[in-house]
Amino acid sequence: MRNVEAKVGLFVVASALLLGVTVYYVTNAQFGESQVSYKVYLRYAGGLEAGTQVLFGGMSVGKVTTLRPDPADPTRIEISLNVRRGTPVNAKSVAKLESTSLMSSPVVSISTGTNEAARLPGGAVIPSQEPISMDEMERKVAALADSAQVTLTSVRTDVDRLTGDAQHLLANLNSVTDRTNQQHVAAILSNADTMVAQLSSKIGPTVDNVNTTVTNVNATVSNANGTISALREPMQADLIELHGTLEETHHLIGNLQSLVWANSQNISDSLENIRMATDNLNDLTESVKERPWSLVRIRQPKGREVPQGQIK
Repeated sequence: MRNVEAKVGLFVVASALLLGVTVYYVTNAQFGESQVSYKVYLRYAGGLEAGTQVLFGGMSVGKVTTLRPDPADPTRIEISLNVRRGTPVNAKSVAKLESTSLMSSPVVSISTGTNEAARLPGGAVIPSQEPISMDEMERKVAALADSAQVTLTSVRTDVDRLTGDAQHLLANLNSVTDRTNQQHVAAILSNADTMVAQLSSKIGPTVDNVNTTVTNVNATVSNANGTISALREPMQADLIELHGTLEETHHLIGNLQSLVWANSQNISDSLENIRMATDNLNDLTESVKERPWSLVRIRQPKGREVPQGQIK
């Protein structure tokens, strides 16, 4: 009996040891080797603590492991976190502190970045974006309230000014729309009605005259079209005949030009002979003027000699 109890106790102890080893290895496999560590630096880490959830594109991928002031720069907080292996954290990813709802605790949210950016290796620093602290938000709200107060004061002044202008406009409208002005407006409208009636009575005959003129113009245009149609065929025949005459004249001029070119040498010789004959005739005329006796005498008579005896 004692041997059986000892065997059972030994079996229970061995099973517990085996379960502990299995849990240990499974935990290391799931949370040790299957995760990648990164670091994030922020100047405000309100509400963060170890075990805070880490989101990638809104998807839970890990936990915050430790928080401490940065040894190199105590003005910022060093946040270490583990992210599931295979999460595509890249150089364009940005880590920031945010809340998934108004009543939820803050989480570390990592943006998806871009597909073209290089993947960050384990231990790298993820670029961060500083959150807005409550103090800073209160200061901005206070500044906004002050600005709103100034704006409300300016709006109130503008509204008062507009109210005064509106009251002045209403007073002017009341003065314009009193009984005397209403009577003037009624008289003006009555005169306008009379003028419209007179114009209507005059427009009718004018329109009739215009219609008559348009009818006459249409008749004139129709007559002109008929006249042009009647003259078109004789004019076309005359133009065809004129074209034939011009063609014959052109042919005759061409023949005459050819004849002139063919006899140009003879004409030049004839003109040269005429010129020479003219020159000879001019010479003969000059000769007759100078020696008219040459027409009846061949030689010129000798001059008379002076008697010698009479010379002293």
